[in-house]
Amino acid sequence: MPELIPSATRIPVPGGKVIDEHVGAVNTPDAGLQSSVSVARMVAPAGWSEPFQTPEFDEITLVLAGTVIVDHGGGSLEVGAGQSVITRGGERIRYSCGPEGAEYVAVCLPAFSPDTVHRDDDGDSDGQDATA
Repeated sequence: MPELIPSATRIPVPGGKVIDEHVGAVNTPDAGLQSSVSVARMVAPAGWSEPFQTPEFDEITLVLAGTVIVDHGGGSLEVGAGQSVITRGGERIRYSCGPEGAEYVAVCLPAFSPDTVHRDDDGDSDGQDATA
């Protein structure tokens, strides 16, 4: 039977980024999906960035507005509105956004967890990424 998720849970993080989790450990802990997938809408201000990370999960990022920049071992990838990017678990990456900020949806498989994101500790973190 379909299950309505009436609203997201806002996850507070420093740095001006807004995370609204729709599916995951915080908003739907009893849905049976909390460890298999997380889905969150993100809004990041102009110039936002976070430290490099080597997550254990794959992440699909769908950019709705602005530009998300993904730094990786081979360089940098700019993902604009209407485009998507898939990053793979075990790959060292860093997310940031362009001068206009960004709005995007992040889907993590398995679900995002602070214990499985493995961020570098460089003091430049907003405390949470994608879900997500």
